[in-house]
Amino acid sequence: MTNRFLHITNGSCLTNYLKDLNIRGEFFTWHEMLSEGPTCEIVDSQQFLNIRKAFLSDFYQIEIDEYAFQEDLKIFNNLDDYSDIILWFEYDLFCHVNLIAIISLLQQKNVSLPLSLVCSGRIKGVSELKSLSELNESQLIEHFDNRIVLTENDIDTASILWKIYCGDNHNLIKPYILKSTSFKYLNSCLKAHLKRFPDSQNGLSRLEKHILEIVHEQDIKSKHHLLGYVLNYQGYYGYGDLQIERIIDYLEFFFNINKNEVVLNRFGHEALNNKQNFFNHIDNNISFGGAKRSDYYFHQKQNKLINTTYNAH
Repeated sequence: MTNRFLHITNGSCLTNYLKDLNIRGEFFTWHEMLSEGPTCEIVDSQQFLNIRKAFLSDFYQIEIDEYAFQEDLKIFNNLDDYSDIILWFEYDLFCHVNLIAIISLLQQKNVSLPLSLVCSGRIKGVSELKSLSELNESQLIEHFDNRIVLTENDIDTASILWKIYCGDNHNLIKPYILKSTSFKYLNSCLKAHLKRFPDSQNGLSRLEKHILEIVHEQDIKSKHHLLGYVLNYQGYYGYGDLQIERIIDYLEFFFNINKNEVVLNRFGHEALNNKQNFFNHIDNNISFGGAKRSDYYFHQKQNKLINTTYNAH
């Protein structure tokens, strides 16, 4: 049988780019943002759809087309006509959570086709990490030609991590930070994930504190200016506009917003200097898979999650 590829991409922008380059094969675009909100292990289930619909509606006022979602997933029920599945995902946490979910979904569907990964990140001679859509034509084709064939160990690791992510004990992730796999950026993403929980000293996640650092160190003119800055300098999180905008909104407690400037107030400086724990001042009860942000602290010295006092009782 001649090679017939199914490409699973991380967004419409990349799908259109690949089609413009006449990359052979058929395309399935994954639109979910599983890095935030509750999840359950069985992706192609009514339970999964229900909890994702409720989350996206409550937190982002986004409505899922239930019929379209279910129709899209039907492609995974019969893949006999394909020879290979190629996964196009990036270096960040946003993409990696989606990636392990899709690999787990393929396992749940008993798909045995070879899986390959095209993953962007570090480019020779460039200091910043690059997304796939930021690569030029020759770079993208080179990434495709040098795609990584995933091993059984890689696939098992992804499926185990998805199961852990859907549970409430995310400390089980820790051993996989040191595990060797073909996922070049997985270790960094897992470390970044654990630091999404509030720090035990100041009550802020690493990204939240980073936003305060940007306000403190840069000449920020407005919330919109701050949004652009954070989008460009967020490390391994890979959050989009809506996600960053929401974080900035609930961090307003730490800012003074004037006509042409955003500056830290007294509380912002205290948070930056770990002078006070502001856990109870941040109204963010979001879930990351099966674990609620408000149920755990990240303890830097112990390098693990610990129950908040409220949850411990």
